[in-house]
Amino acid sequence: MSERGNRKTQVGVVVSDKMQKTVVVKVSHLVKHSAYNKYIKRSVKYKAHDETNTCRIGDRVQIIETRPLSKDKHWKVKQVLERTS
Repeated sequence: MSERGNRKTQVGVVVSDKMQKTVVVKVSHLVKHSAYNKYIKRSVKYKAHDETNTCRIGDRVQIIETRPLSKDKHWKVKQVLERTS
């Protein structure tokens, strides 16, 4: 039985849903500053595949790493954790 390797998952907020079957997800995390020892909020935007076009701006989603689907789309929406109304 061959399994895929451990695929990374991230939790973020949808910031754009204007493309077809693609959403832009913003993932934030805290990083400690090397000199001042204060925590700074850093964020990264990922393009994620949304097969059913159900995600809307503001939704909290879980994304999972996948094979490259296009030039810069390497993530897929696994599930919607919170909906915005």
